[in-house]
Formats: sequence, structure tokens, C-alpha cells
Amino acid sequence: MSEKIDPNEVQKELEDIVKSKFGDNVKIVTQKMDFDPLNLTQDKQEFKSKDKKIDLSFNLKPKDVFNYLEEYVIGQDEAKKTLSIAICDHYNHIKKIEEKSSHISHYSKQNVLMLGPTGVGKTYLVKKLAELVGVPFVKADATKFTEAGYVGANVEDTIRDLVTQADGHIELAQYGIVYIDEADKLAGSRKVAGKDVSGRGVQNGMLKLLEESEVDAKNPFDMMAQVNSLMMGGDDKKKPKTINTKNILFIFSGAFWGLEDIVKKRLNVSRIGLGTSEKAIKADRNLFAEVTTKDLMDFGLEAELIGRLPVRVHLNDLSEEHLYHILKDSKESIIHQYHDAFDSYGIKIKFTDEALKEIAKKAYLEKTGARSLMTIIEKFIREFKFELPSMELAYLVIDKELVQNPKQVLAKLKKQFSH
Repeated sequence: MSEKIDPNEVQKELEDIVKSKFGDNVKIVTQKMDFDPLNLTQDKQEFKSKDKKIDLSFNLKPKDVFNYLEEYVIGQDEAKKTLSIAICDHYNHIKKIEEKSSHISHYSKQNVLMLGPTGVGKTYLVKKLAELVGVPFVKADATKFTEAGYVGANVEDTIRDLVTQADGHIELAQYGIVYIDEADKLAGSRKVAGKDVSGRGVQNGMLKLLEESEVDAKNPFDMMAQVNSLMMGGDDKKKPKTINTKNILFIFSGAFWGLEDIVKKRLNVSRIGLGTSEKAIKADRNLFAEVTTKDLMDFGLEAELIGRLPVRVHLNDLSEEHLYHILKDSKESIIHQYHDAFDSYGIKIKFTDEALKEIAKKAYLEKTGARSLMTIIEKFIREFKFELPSMELAYLVIDKELVQNPKQVLAKLKKQFSH
């Protein structure tokens, strides 16, 4: 009886060979397999079932989507409305195509470009949308595309990640959402060893994916995947080889620092005859709301890429009031995790409204949106997390005084429970 081959051992030997010949300049890229290719006794029907057509049930209306987002995202009403419409249009079209009830021969996919400062909820909005629709969701950072020595593979790896998120269902992955964060970094341009690894080269590498193209289900640079394919023999040949991007929704997002200056300059030039001052333009509610295609081109994005992102969403800075309601009313407020943390030690805590307002006030001064909320809370609550579990304290009220003077409040509690 032949000895069972361990794929991990094969991978290690391949890595050792490559390292001895090329050093650290060449790496073997591997992807996580969703099954053991050497488990020949496993039910093969399981693998076949993953490739059946998926019945995408979608019966939501834009207001249904908006109301769902309202439970999680505070403010950003215009963004929520625009995304709700885009999501419904996209998945209603897919549903009609699957039911063969659509008479539209060509459909222009409503890929999205989101513009807004950091910490205002761009990523969170898209994540909640994907959860609502029930499709695979992959987030990728555009900066990683600029660090590679080649363009296409990294972008296509993001498409392959959808299959992983879909538990191997290629058909379901083809209905997924790809979220490209830090998209403004694609506008940069630098050369390494004569190769354009960002800017135009990377943007062009994305163009074909945004409409319709076929992406290999396996990374051609993944040596381990090739070994596994050989070990699978004939059964692997029956599996779909490519992922079609036609029905994958792409959402690009970024803070786009400097774009507002481009808009401001254009507005100054166009309004100079009307006596509009620089001060008056600074007072505009949101310059991102007035962004044009020409502004994005001046920023450094290619016209072809901009044209494939027809839906533009602008998000506003969060006010102190918004931050307060994020803490108090959001369904996934970070306050809940602090309740759980102290509850693990048998301690019940309560945040007063005055405390939440004080936290929001301090967080607003940080100018990093909702991300600053946890920073502020951690700053004053850290010592309480350390000291209280060892004290016979069953209940703690977190009020404005505690937020403002945590050391003094903790000192009083320690003195009280030291007797």
C-alpha cells in the first residue's frame, strides 16, 4: 500500500527548493483549500453540489434597504438612499436574468464610487448591505495592488476570495460584492525598475473586471493549487474553471484627500464673476457633492475607470450629535462590547446620557469620525478594566465625572472598597 502524501509536506519541500535557488526574492503563493483533495473517501457529490445554480431571492424595495441601514448607520441619509437604489436595481436585474424574464439585452452595471472623509461609515455601509442581500462580500485595500510587481494577479485574487467567502459556491460568488477601499491611492503614480506599479497600470488592470471578464478559479501562481489539482485527477476537471465578473458589484471608496481643493479651485474660477469668495466656498456643506468627472480626472483617475463607476455617493463629516447617536442608538454600538467585557467579571455597567455626550464631544475633536469613539473610551476606562475585576463591585455607573476625571473616580472606588 502506497504511503499517504501530505500536501503540507509537499508545499514545504517546494518552498525550500525555491528559497535555496532564489532566496527571499520569490515566494510561493498558496490559497486555502475548502476541502482535502487527498480524502478520496469523502462524498464527491458534496463538491458537485457546490456548483449548482443558486436561487437568489431578492424582493426588497429601496425603502426596505434604507430602513435596514437606519438601524445601524447614523446620518448619511443621502448616501443610504443612493446605495439602496443602486443595490435594488442591481439585484432585481440579476433576479430577472435568472428567471429569464428580462427583455433588456444590455445592462450597464451600477458600480459605485464612494467619496468621504475617514471614519464616516463607508466600509460599514457596504458590509451591512452585503449582509442584508446575503451575498459574499470581500474587502480589499487598493494600496496592496500598488505594492506588487505585476498588476492583474492581485486584483483577480480578490475575485477568487469571493469563492472562499461563498464556501466554494462559484455561482453565488458571481453575485458577490467587491469593496475596494483606499481607491484614491490608485491615482498616484510611481515607477519601480521601469514598471508602473500604481496609477494608470493598476487602473487599467481593473477595467476588464468591472464589466465582464472570466477569472481563473485557481491562481496560476499558486504552485500548491497546481499540485492539488494533479492529485485530484479527473474529478477536478468537472469543476468550473472560471469566475464571471458580469454580475459582481464593485464599490470603490476613499477619502480622496486633495480632491476638495480641486473642486474648490474650479468653483472659484467659475464663480469669480459672481463675487463668490474663497471664504464662502469653504462654507459649502460638502464639496464632494459637487465633484465632476473632470475633477476626478484631474485628481488622477482614468476616464475609463470613472466611466465604469456611474453611481457616486458622497458622505458627510460626522457632527458631535451624530457621534452621540452612534453610541446611543446604533444597533451595533461599541457600548455593547463594554457591557460584555465587564459582565464577564460579574460587573454591570451603565453609561449615562451625559457621559455619552461627553465622549462624543471628545471624539469630535479627534477629527477621525466614529473611529475615535473607541479611542476616547479606552483612554478613560482602561484602569477600570484592570482594577475592578479584582474588587467586590457589582455595579458601575459611567457618568460625565468619570469620563472627565477617571483617575479621581477610580481612587475613590479603591478607597471605598479597601475597607
